[in-house]
Amino acid sequence: MSEAEQDTPQPRRDGQGGRDQGPRNVALDRQNPDLLVSPTTDRGTVPNLKFSFSMAHTRIEQGGWAREVTQRELPIATTLAGVDMKLEPGAYRELHWHKQSEWAYVLTGSCRISAVDQEGRNFLDDVRAGDLWFFPKGVPHHIQALDEGVEFLLVFDDGAFSENSTFLLSDFFAHTPRSVLAKNFGWTPDQLDRIPEREKYIFAGQVPPPLDADRVVSPTGDVPRTFTHRLQQQEPVRFPGGSVRIADSTGFTASTISAALVEVEPGGMRELHWHPTDDEWQYYISGSGRMGVFASSGVARTFDFQAGDVGYVPFAYGHYIENVGDEPLVFLEMFRNERFADISLTQWMANTPPQVIADTVNVPRSLIEALPKEKRSVVR
Repeated sequence: MSEAEQDTPQPRRDGQGGRDQGPRNVALDRQNPDLLVSPTTDRGTVPNLKFSFSMAHTRIEQGGWAREVTQRELPIATTLAGVDMKLEPGAYRELHWHKQSEWAYVLTGSCRISAVDQEGRNFLDDVRAGDLWFFPKGVPHHIQALDEGVEFLLVFDDGAFSENSTFLLSDFFAHTPRSVLAKNFGWTPDQLDRIPEREKYIFAGQVPPPLDADRVVSPTGDVPRTFTHRLQQQEPVRFPGGSVRIADSTGFTASTISAALVEVEPGGMRELHWHPTDDEWQYYISGSGRMGVFASSGVARTFDFQAGDVGYVPFAYGHYIENVGDEPLVFLEMFRNERFADISLTQWMANTPPQVIADTVNVPRSLIEALPKEKRSVVR
């Protein structure tokens, strides 16, 4: 056996299984060791809960690109869908609106965003890495990269959403008679000779001027609630194994999507827990993680995640996420609910009569009595 063959992971454990000598994608097997050789606690059939943006189709445009993970790519993900988008310096994600609400997290770089609501009240702001924005459904908006370009994650409150079916201003113009456009705006038909013949979607532009120079004063004023939130400037809740920043309607009042930015230190773990209100949509920003999911009825499955992967946990499934690398594991948890909520297994047990727990899980009562009664979202 060659050295390469000896170093190739094999589907065998404790004398069971055997060598895979047929065609295979070894790189994927290395990324997903808990699918190739699952923990002995895994059992039964749990739907696939993982899809990587690296496996998604990339739409390349003049000025940037976009790729999406929707229910089409990850069928279990019915409540939320995501888009990874990059804009070169000055490039536009053109003026548009959606049937769905849009939540965003800036991954790298910076951009300018604007919106106008149904009362004609406007909004303009610059956002940078670690910032959020949120636009309610139907509210028109645009995004333009600043001088360093920008990459951001978009999350929409409908798993079937597709970025390719948004309402675009250029597309609207291209499919409205010029006589109607002229009448609507008080222009002459010859002033419309150069309107787009099709959607522009993402296109190149010039880096915008300073923020104040771009402001437009609306007679109805500004939107009453800011559409941006500085998540990285928010003080995290710290635990022995990491930290959590929660963004929901208690601090980001405009948003109807809640999120937690979780950082797990090497050797740490997002504790055993579940969510009592909604499915969880995850995006992995950096590091390597292992997620174990309990689906009731003796059914469980384990998944491995790297940067750029999307994870999904159906409502009420018990789960944990463990850092299995040597660098911090950073990921987002998102929910189609304006308030973040989770149930800590430890906290539940610690606040239940200890003998009840001891009799149920067959451990000494003293161990139960020593459990912390406060939530520890990340443990070591």
